[in-house]
Amino acid sequence: MSNDLGAKPSNFLTKIIQADLDSGKHSEVITRFPPEPNGFLHVGHAKSICLNFGLAEQFQGRCHLRFDDTNPEKESPEYIQSIQEDIQWLGFQWDGEVRYASSYFKQLHDWAVELIKAGQAYVCSLTPEEARQYRGTLTEPGKASPYRERSVEENLDLFSRMKAGEFKEGEHVLRAKIDMASPNMNMRDPILYRVRFVEHHQTGNEWCIYPMYDFTHPLSDAIEEITHSICTLEFEDHRPLYDWAIDHVSVPAKPHQYEFARLNLNYTVTSKRKLKQLVDEKIVTGWDDPRMPTISGMRRRGFTPNSIRNFCDSIGVAKANSTVDVGMLEAAIRDDLNENAPRAMGVLRPLKLTITNYPESQVEELTAPNHPQREALGQRTLPFTREIFIDQEDFREEANKKFKRLVLGKEVRLRNAYVVRADEVIKDEAGHIVEIKCTYDADTLGKDPADGRKVKGVIHWVSATHSVPAEVRLYDRLFNDATPDAYKDEDFMSFINPHSLEVLADARVEPSLKTAAPETTFQFEREGYFVVDRYDSTEDKLIFNKTIGLRDTWAKVEAGSQ
Repeated sequence: MSNDLGAKPSNFLTKIIQADLDSGKHSEVITRFPPEPNGFLHVGHAKSICLNFGLAEQFQGRCHLRFDDTNPEKESPEYIQSIQEDIQWLGFQWDGEVRYASSYFKQLHDWAVELIKAGQAYVCSLTPEEARQYRGTLTEPGKASPYRERSVEENLDLFSRMKAGEFKEGEHVLRAKIDMASPNMNMRDPILYRVRFVEHHQTGNEWCIYPMYDFTHPLSDAIEEITHSICTLEFEDHRPLYDWAIDHVSVPAKPHQYEFARLNLNYTVTSKRKLKQLVDEKIVTGWDDPRMPTISGMRRRGFTPNSIRNFCDSIGVAKANSTVDVGMLEAAIRDDLNENAPRAMGVLRPLKLTITNYPESQVEELTAPNHPQREALGQRTLPFTREIFIDQEDFREEANKKFKRLVLGKEVRLRNAYVVRADEVIKDEAGHIVEIKCTYDADTLGKDPADGRKVKGVIHWVSATHSVPAEVRLYDRLFNDATPDAYKDEDFMSFINPHSLEVLADARVEPSLKTAAPETTFQFEREGYFVVDRYDSTEDKLIFNKTIGLRDTWAKVEAGSQ
């Protein structure tokens, strides 16, 4: 079986798979995405999802979704549900029903008994502290447990009593009998089973012994007859144990593990422990806070499935770890939204502008394209009135020639409308500008002024009487250090960007957005890309999250700091 690799760039995994198909080693490709349901998925998982599901699609194979749920103390149905939603939102669908490693607990137990009978596993009664001492170090070999040579009969009896709940947690464990002198710490008689009196979210209280991940994972792959078990490089040192487990029990298939470089992004943390710390300490509002690198957070921020998939494709698949500039991810969403997001006008910091020579009661219906390059997206109506709002940042009483917006005594064009001139400024008692009085040129709608004078600036606006109030949340990068994941738990929090969120409660948007559905994304002209918040926005209160700016402002910041 051959496959046309022209649709996507070739990499070392596609070459391995194609060679396996060409040689007849495999007639069908079966991959799997095997998350532990102990947290929300993040952008690094997105790469693994795109890779495992993408390879199955590319080679007309199948991809399983299996939860490797071996640690019920840290797992929950909430995580299981969120993970399924994330995968489907990204545009993938797993083969068959959702699978759980816990469904294989009986078979895994039987294989553990098989190992005991073969003299390949034993019940160890060292305390956790003693076990650490016996394990050795990276430079010193470990020592054999005094319980390593227990008889098969004694091991079977003790393991059976562990299963029956006769022992306390930590009193006994089942260990593989491999090599205490191995330079690979994972091979120094690793634990296969431990006692835990915890109710499991899938099996309830059926079990009080639970298999370890490194025992469960390879054997679950074997049960499902996975052809290519693909994981990140941190599992490379675990591969000998993966192979050992498969080689020492009577499995129906013998999958092989392949490692690829995980996705490391600068200005980002992906450690589950650190992400949980951000949530627990209320630095963010939750796992789906738009500043979080979780898929749920990115979705709420306004990132699109297509942009994330394109980003994962663009960074490729490598064998060596490296750090990717988060600017590449931001460019991917910016490119996608530039092409697909309809345009609208939103004034984030309103400043009243009164056109004194415009009829007080007149409402003029102007039209504007929803997208400058995509006629199929149609047009929208913009009500134009005597009183409008412009953004505070678009006016100066005095400014140099570089300022291309409205200046007292000068002219500017209102987007899709007329040329206006600022004639007078009204201030409050504190000296703050509260209103600008202007005049407009009625002959300039949709064209240059009739007398040939040149107007350089164009600013956006909304009608003061017809616009819709909205709350706008301006999100930025959560960290102001490029390598926050490199710092310890107590240190990385010191690099939180204090300006990662600014809430503008008094913004105004054009009336066409009044019925905008949650998760709809727009380009607010001259401001950036914004999405209707999927949870907090209601018919009575529109809430927009800033997805990304029109251009990379961080590049200038970083260049200035060098």
